[in-house]
Amino acid sequence: MTNLLLVEDDTTLSLGIVYSLEKEGYKVDKVNTVESAKNIIDDKKFDLIILDIGLPDGDGFELCKYIRQNRTTPIIFLSAEDEEVNIVMALDMGGDDYITKPFRINELLSRIKAVLRRYNKTLLGQNLQSGDIKVDLLSNKVFVKDEEINLTASEYKLLLILMKNFKIALSRLQILENLWDTEGDFVDDNSLSVYIKRLREKIEEDFSQPKYIKTLRGVGYMWDMEVVS
Repeated sequence: MTNLLLVEDDTTLSLGIVYSLEKEGYKVDKVNTVESAKNIIDDKKFDLIILDIGLPDGDGFELCKYIRQNRTTPIIFLSAEDEEVNIVMALDMGGDDYITKPFRINELLSRIKAVLRRYNKTLLGQNLQSGDIKVDLLSNKVFVKDEEINLTASEYKLLLILMKNFKIALSRLQILENLWDTEGDFVDDNSLSVYIKRLREKIEEDFSQPKYIKTLRGVGYMWDMEVVS
């Protein structure tokens, strides 16, 4: 699932944006100040941030600078200001796109999809690293302690789903919805349990006491170790 953060102090506008994005299948967190945005960004991983420029305790430029200190998360600016100097400043500071208010929700949705497509392309050839596990995204190879392991297509996709959402609790349904189209075959709840077991056997040092794939009773699973790319 794609996790978005909306930083917007206009309550009516933010409620409308959240409603529309969630209808499209996105998971959205909403905050309305620079300080609350910094707190949630420090605690959670987001795939994209939608950032208003005018905020009660500061501005979006300040927050963008804070984010860019150690994150490459895509940022879309929202602003009522359409002056060229503001647009240039936003993009030069690390913004990926700039939308002027008022805007149609379909325009925002299209911009989000376009930014995510561009961002995901830049990940090609990079690695995901978590503890002793390394994934080469270009070659689709997985290494544990520098030794390559063999995964099925479904096991590989399951690994990516978990690693790209590290420290985020994923329900079994969320995982199943993303696994379903791996090879055009239906993946049921029992199959997911088998995939989890097999993946643990291949990547965990002691699969009976896993340190990577944590079971959340009554919820689902979570990748319980930081992932860097």
